[in-house]
Amino acid sequence: MAFQKAVKGTALIGGGAIATVFGLSQFSQYRNKHGTFVHAQAAEAVTVPIMNHFPTREQQILALQTTGEFDVLVIGGGATGCGCALDAVTRGLKTALLERGDFSSGTSSRSTKLIHGGVRYLQKAIMKLDFEQYKMVKEALEERANLLEIAPHLSAPLPIMLPVYKWWQLPYYWLGIKLYDLVAGSQCLRSSYVLSKSRALELFPMLRKDELVGAIVYYDGQHNDARMNLAIALTAARYGAATANYAEVLRLLKTTDPASGKERVCGVRCRDVLTGQEFDVKAKCVINATGPFTDSVRKMDDQEVPNICQPSAGVHIVMPGYYSPDNMGLLDPATSDGRVIFFLPWEKMTIAGTTDSPTDVTSHPIPTEEDINFILNEVRNYLSVDVEVRRGDVLAAWSGIRPLVTDPNSKDTQSISRNHVVTISDSGLVTIAGGKWTTYRAMAQDAIDAAVQAHDLKAGSSKTIRLQLQGAEDWSPTLYIRLVQDYGLESEVAQHLASTYGDKAFEVAKIAQVTGKRWPIVGKRLVSEFPYIEAEVVYGVKEYARTAVDMISRRTRLAFLNVQAAEEALPRIVDIMGKELHWSEQKKEEELEAAKKFLYYEMGYKVKSDQLTDSSEISLLPSDIERYKKRFHMFDKDKKGFITILDVQRVLESISVQIAENTLHDILNEVDLNKNGQVELNEFLQLMSAIQKGHVSGSRLAVLMKTAEENLRQRMVIPVDRSGGGLFSQVQLLTDVGEAAEMKWLV
Repeated sequence: MAFQKAVKGTALIGGGAIATVFGLSQFSQYRNKHGTFVHAQAAEAVTVPIMNHFPTREQQILALQTTGEFDVLVIGGGATGCGCALDAVTRGLKTALLERGDFSSGTSSRSTKLIHGGVRYLQKAIMKLDFEQYKMVKEALEERANLLEIAPHLSAPLPIMLPVYKWWQLPYYWLGIKLYDLVAGSQCLRSSYVLSKSRALELFPMLRKDELVGAIVYYDGQHNDARMNLAIALTAARYGAATANYAEVLRLLKTTDPASGKERVCGVRCRDVLTGQEFDVKAKCVINATGPFTDSVRKMDDQEVPNICQPSAGVHIVMPGYYSPDNMGLLDPATSDGRVIFFLPWEKMTIAGTTDSPTDVTSHPIPTEEDINFILNEVRNYLSVDVEVRRGDVLAAWSGIRPLVTDPNSKDTQSISRNHVVTISDSGLVTIAGGKWTTYRAMAQDAIDAAVQAHDLKAGSSKTIRLQLQGAEDWSPTLYIRLVQDYGLESEVAQHLASTYGDKAFEVAKIAQVTGKRWPIVGKRLVSEFPYIEAEVVYGVKEYARTAVDMISRRTRLAFLNVQAAEEALPRIVDIMGKELHWSEQKKEEELEAAKKFLYYEMGYKVKSDQLTDSSEISLLPSDIERYKKRFHMFDKDKKGFITILDVQRVLESISVQIAENTLHDILNEVDLNKNGQVELNEFLQLMSAIQKGHVSGSRLAVLMKTAEENLRQRMVIPVDRSGGGLFSQVQLLTDVGEAAEMKWLV
């Protein structure tokens, strides 16, 4: 009865809401109908020739130095900045772009990886009758459809489940999601639908069963954000834009307008970060697209201008893939503090986030333990009690700064705009700020429209709707099969290359090294558990990668998927980059250290390693302590109270297992809290206690010592000549410590 009343009540209220939204949607579609027909042909109307290959970075720097004057100069190499460059150059404007770090090195690589309109924004638009918020959702849904079309290799629709635990919520959420479909109109990816409890658990078996009523599934898009950003930059470069990463703007150049007597921005003084060389770049129009750093560039123009950026930090974590189904996300619409948490499959892992808290603007945001634990606690609320959500399963964590802005053109300058804002200063500096990843193209279009009008530039309308990005032209879902057949790549590697580089995957395959094995024929992996291969490092240098951090975080996504795997791959990455870029031994050491520092602070390695410290509490049962002491003393035969590499080698030799000395050093160093070259009994007990509590997982030392203990016990019982192949299975186990560490027998 209560459910029926809830349905009837929601239907009455919802009928009006649906009618209102439908009316708004139809009005919006009618208003833009003519524009849509024009936009449908936009990509075909591009008359600017596109090069087969993008220029080298050295050629780009030379173009910046020798071009007398550009029409448009964009500051910022994130999604919006690169979008501005692509929009301008395809209109026939002479375009330049400067980025002081790497393309997508800021907020654009640290997103939730969703291409979406924003379900929660639509809810607010309806509840508050906010037409501006409705327009933002409508625009985002249109841009979502376009982005999925222009880069299908980097993006795809993703079903997202909204579990329902109260009967009255089912019609309420169903109505909201159906309105979301309705606003999308003909660009709705797939229609949402309701699931019974049993069907929901079948599709998402990790879900908490208690009190589950059912679920609603809707569709949004998902993408590889850093690679998408890079694809926009490379596409702009191929159309002729002079784009350069590691080119820092030092100050704005100004000239006095003879007609008005006012100062006008006419370019920038910049520095090549890699060489230290400084030079001027002149331009008729300068566009500030620097995200969280918006105000710092605005103050280069006018020191007295008030700040408009209100930065907000969002933390995400990555967990093993078994925490979520391969192709089904989860939305927590109301966390304990009123925020929204997404729990999504991504790159065969599981990503969870985000938080939302005020922060200072920095180039190196750091995830906090408090935020990580908040996300973990919210995840626990939705997963089955059978799934132990462990702190040790956090493989990577990062913080991104969302550049929320107040609109200086609004009467209420204190209110935060959820949409983007375009402003033009008295000196002609164009600033584009706010918005979201999904709407980067529309933001760029608005910025260039404003620039064309304010600076009287000779250009037509935007050409970027349906304009395919780098790698999309000849991509197909079955392209990876040709890579397997033509080059002898592993199927997993071929799928990865196809979904990362699109039709340019063949260029990577052509330079892949022969493995010397029967299969795969080519493609040496950087780390065994991920499909990244060494050839990608060589190709990444061609894609303007200039540091090891560029390679582990944005050309590949290793740092965002598993910080320990990224650290393991670093030496080989640095060697390959060193050869390509002619690095000295000192430079290689510097790159190695800089990349390790990046992993330690910005990608969550520090907060992960802090789970095991010299002050960690040992909370073990007396029986467990005795058991672990016996295991420890199997290695510490001399009762020294600590074990060294020599002790471990001696035990391994006794069971005929060989592990390289440098590998053993790394294994012990993970647990050696005092960094004195030895693991003390107390450190070992702290490790085992942390493993039992779920704070640490994947400890190679714990796996090694357990394996050795089991092997020695078997040798005491089974004669050597009858032990069969047991040794091989133990050695094989050691080679896959990540999987072994998840097993209950570890402790």
